[in-house]
Parts: sequence; structure tokens; C-alpha cells
Amino acid sequence: MTYSCYSFRRKLLVTAVSLALPAMALAETSNADLQEQLDALQNQVTALNTEVQQAAEWKNPNTLVHLSGYADVGYTKKEGQDGSFGVGTFAPIFHYQYRDTVMMEAEMELTVDEKGETEVTLEYLTIDWFLNDYAVLVAGRFLSPIGQFRQNLHPSWINKLASAPPGFGHDGAAPISDLGVQLRGAFPMGGMRANYAVYVSNGPEINAEAEVDGTDIEYELDGVAAEGLGADIDGEKTYGGRIGILPIPSVEIGLSFVTGKATVTNIEADIEPPAGSITGETARDYDVIGADFVWFTGNMSLRGEYVKTEVGETTTGVTASEAAEWTTWYSQIAYRLPDTKWEGVLRYSDYDSPHASVDQTQTAIGVNYLITNTFIAKLTYEFNDGLAGANSDLDQTMLQLAYGF
Repeated sequence: MTYSCYSFRRKLLVTAVSLALPAMALAETSNADLQEQLDALQNQVTALNTEVQQAAEWKNPNTLVHLSGYADVGYTKKEGQDGSFGVGTFAPIFHYQYRDTVMMEAEMELTVDEKGETEVTLEYLTIDWFLNDYAVLVAGRFLSPIGQFRQNLHPSWINKLASAPPGFGHDGAAPISDLGVQLRGAFPMGGMRANYAVYVSNGPEINAEAEVDGTDIEYELDGVAAEGLGADIDGEKTYGGRIGILPIPSVEIGLSFVTGKATVTNIEADIEPPAGSITGETARDYDVIGADFVWFTGNMSLRGEYVKTEVGETTTGVTASEAAEWTTWYSQIAYRLPDTKWEGVLRYSDYDSPHASVDQTQTAIGVNYLITNTFIAKLTYEFNDGLAGANSDLDQTMLQLAYGF
């Protein structure tokens, strides 16, 4: 190889290296910029994913807060008396649920009495622990699971008529609420379904009435206050429950029972001993049995319910008296005219108690207009047959607007 050839190659290599160095430096600079841009893009994607997750969390939150309830207003006129407008009930219902573990639910009831004063009561308040798919542990004050009317039908926008059946109110045959612990749920049973509720609660209290028979004072049981009392005067608990069987999805048949003790705690009297609360009375046997059914088919629903409450006798105590029982039942049919918002209702009921003045046989006829599925206008007329001269013997006309929300 000659010196001139070697010198040419060396110059060529130097020239190539000189040209390559700026290109390599530019490539390193471009790669650094590209990596910086990729890092920035990755940060934006991460931030966007976080925002999307936060925005979607409302669909599956850990805590759910829900408000529902019902309200009604209306007009009532008893036979031979002046009619009156009235605010029936405003009942907000609160639900606070944490995942599928626990829920607190409570219903307040606000009413306006004849003097225009507002009365506030707590219908129920419970903490519900979801044990599994088939069982919920309910603790607190809960609506009585005996039968169907009290726990499922009493809200005015669900009740087909503007009144409850006789015997399903205060001091009636059917318990209203309990304060204790309840286990309830549902389960498959072969090709059928079943639901259940069993509970233990504070026992109810009894109101008594004193009457003079010559020189003797006789006591008669006036009514059972089965309303979820916050104290157990006699220390005796009440045990009860209901089992419901659905042989087909449109039919349910239920059986209910309650057993325990109840004590007279209040006397209504104008004689000695004076009216008011008393203590030290002997606890009496307290038993309730019930049966109910419902059948839905097309635009028609047919249902019925029977409840009997018995209180045993006692021969000791100030209010010693014989046993007493309260019995009520009703059957009801409702039919909605196809492709309309009009609905007709017919209910027949009978209520018997220790007091003839409140015994009642009733035939109630209703015409409803369903403005929406939860907003209903009702016209109800009651044919009442009771003791002559008593309120239970007066027919009654009722107009009602009921709204469930």
C-alpha cells in the first residue's frame, strides 16, 4: 500500500467520524426528548385512569344513602257528622348501607291531630346485618312480621283503600311492632320458594278498664299495646315469627305465631284506684296466631288475613280478671281495568273484641285512579255495622291522595 493511499483512507475516516459525531449527539438528544415525552404521556394516562376510577366510584360506592317514604292527605266524612280535611301521614324512610355488610333503616311518622298539633313517632329503627344470601339479622324496633298488612301493606300508597282493616290499628288484634332481635330471609324449597322471620322482643303491655257493679269493682282488659315498647316491665320476653310458602311465584301462603307474657300497666277509671300506670301486676299468658294469603293474576289481586290475640286470666293483682281475646280478619279483591288507570277494590272484614262498642263488621268499596304507579287518588266508602250509637256503626266516606317516593 502506498503512502498516498493510506493518507487518503485516514482522511476519509476522520471525515466520517467528524460527520457522525453531530448525528450521534443529535440522536442522543432526540432519544432523551422522546423518553421525556413518553414519561409525560404515562403520567397523563395514570392521572386519567385515576380520574376515571374516581368518576365511576359513585356507581359502586362503599356507602349507599337512600331516602324514600310516603305521604297522604285527604277528606273524611262520617255519617251524620261534618266532614274534615286532614293531613294523614308524612313518613320519610332513611337507608344507610355499607357495602353488602350492614344497613341502618328508620321510618319517622309525622301526623297532625285534630287540634292542629304535629305528632312525631319513630315507626321503626333497625340495624340489619347481612349474614349471607339467605339470612339477615335485624336488631332494634321493627314492624311486626305477623301477617302481611303491617309489614308490607300499611303505607298509604300501597294500601288499596284509604283505611286499614278494623283490628289492624292500635289496641287491635294484630301486633304493630316489636323491639328486639329478628332473623329473617328466604330460601329455595324444592321447586318452590319460602321466606321466614323469627324474633324475640320485649313483651307488650295491657290496658285495663275499671267498671262498678254494685259495690264491686270489676276490671276488663281494654287493649294490648303491642307497639315495640322500649322497656320490658314484667321482664318476660315475647317470641314469634312467620313462615311464607310460594308454591308458584304469584301465590303466597303464610302462617304466624307469637307467644310470651303481657302485664297490665295502665288503668282507665274514674274510681279508686285512680286511673294511671300501676306496677306489680301478675304477668298473663299472651298468644297470637295468624294466617294470610295473596294471589296475583293479570290485573287482579286477591288477598286475605286472619289474626287472633289471646290474653290469659289471672286471679291475683289489682286488675285480676278473666281471659280476653281479639280476633280480626279480612278478604280483599282489587281489579285494574285493562289499558286504563282505573282500579276497583272490595274488602270485607270483621273485628271482635272484649268491648262491644268497638266490634265492627265492614264492607269497604273503593275506586282508585293511578296517576302514576306511586301517586294514587282514592275514593273509599265504608258500610259499617257495629253497636248502635257507637262510632263503629257509622258509615264513612274518604277521599285520599297518596304518594310514595
